[in-house]
Amino acid sequence: MDSNISWREQLRIIVFQSDTKPGRRFDKILLVLILCSLLVAIIDSIEAVHRNYATPLAWVEWAFTFIFAVEYLVRLYCSPKPLKYAFSFYGLIDLLAIVPGILAIYYSDAQYLLIVRVVRMLRIFRVLKLSPYLKQANYLLAALRGSKQKIIVFLATVSTLVTVFGTLMYVVEGPEHGFTSIPKGIYWAIVTLTTVGFGDIVPKTPIGQILSSLVMITGYSIIAVPTGIFTAELANAMRGDQLQHDCPVCAKNAHEPNAAFCSRCGNALFPKLGAMPAPADAQRDIST
Repeated sequence: MDSNISWREQLRIIVFQSDTKPGRRFDKILLVLILCSLLVAIIDSIEAVHRNYATPLAWVEWAFTFIFAVEYLVRLYCSPKPLKYAFSFYGLIDLLAIVPGILAIYYSDAQYLLIVRVVRMLRIFRVLKLSPYLKQANYLLAALRGSKQKIIVFLATVSTLVTVFGTLMYVVEGPEHGFTSIPKGIYWAIVTLTTVGFGDIVPKTPIGQILSSLVMITGYSIIAVPTGIFTAELANAMRGDQLQHDCPVCAKNAHEPNAAFCSRCGNALFPKLGAMPAPADAQRDIST
């Protein structure tokens, strides 16, 4: 560190800037501490372990809470805008990582809220600089936005089906076979349509079994629909991004939607279509 930089500025570089060597080291240590604190909370939820090692595990958890509290105060101290950090996403998550540990001193059940610390693992994106992965995540978000209306229609259709099937099963089977209400029938229809099949409620009459078979066949026929919708939108999102790139032959920087070839030179825009040569007249246009 430069000796001309103030102590507060040095702390800010270490705590907030993950593109420096000390900053990356600090974030890696912090991630290890978060993982260890989560592991302690998970192990403590085991009854036999909690019964025999409750006190040592509590001391370990208080130690983690103290470390995270000091880290939070340091972030407030060295932040150029402490209030902005305190009410930012990461600032609120950092605070939530401390509060359950403090509450656990007075309320033992609050210790299970410590699992919220797993959200702090989002800092791993800063450490690893996963910009290529974040770009792929943008494709997923674009596909979700594009398929939102189709998914809503699909869910509305499925909701209608399970309501109809659940009501019919309530009428056919009745309370004597476990279908004590229409909501109970709808629950059975959802379990059956999604091919989960808990088996806690089963039809006993022949008509009910026929209806159950129809629901299961319907479930197999529609279970792949949302996957197909999302996959198609994901392909469109990735294709749309590729269409914004320059053509490797004539350098045209924008192409028509669903275009497979460049409208200026005829070059194939996607490798899977093969490296087809440009038409002769288009080549003459380029050469002139």
